[in-house]
Formats: sequence, C-alpha cells, structure tokens
Amino acid sequence: MILYNITFTVSNDIEDDFVQWMKDTHIPDVFATGLFIEHRFFRLLNSPDDSVTNYSVQFFAESTKKLIEYESRFANGLRYETQARYGEKAMPFRTLMESVD
Repeated sequence: MILYNITFTVSNDIEDDFVQWMKDTHIPDVFATGLFIEHRFFRLLNSPDDSVTNYSVQFFAESTKKLIEYESRFANGLRYETQARYGEKAMPFRTLMESVD
C-alpha cells in the first residue's frame, strides 16, 4: 500500500473556501482518476503559526505503478488548478510513504 500525502499550509483568510473546495472539487477529482482506493482529509492541530492552518490530504494506492500513472497522467493538471485558485495562500508539501507490514 502506498500513501500519497499532501500537506497544505493554508492562510486563514482563505481557509473556509479552501476546505469547501477540497471537499467538493479537488479531492473528488483526484479520486475520480480511479487510481486510489481510499482517501482521508485532516486538519493538523499543532500549528506553531496562528496566521495559517495546516491540512493533510491522504490518498491510498495499491501500488507504486498506480501512483506513477497518476503522476504521469493527472498530477500536473490537478496541481495547476490548486495553484491557480490559491497561489501562495495554500502551499503544498508532498510525501510518499509505503506500508510496512
């Protein structure tokens, strides 16, 4: 199992819009690629900066092959949509993790 995690640092002045857009548009668009089997959306509780809030979006793939397909076919377009909408007010940090059984 592969976990594709995106942590966003979100400016508080766009936070409500960001959360709603993630729930209604971005997360469904990523999940609609058919390359992930599960997703989760979290707000981090321990932010050291009161002017921002951190959110983690997690997508679970069955294999690295599925993640590579996502990266090659869909990632750039979906990243562009987020960047175009929020610019530097929602800065992403991406990590990949593999389940250790």
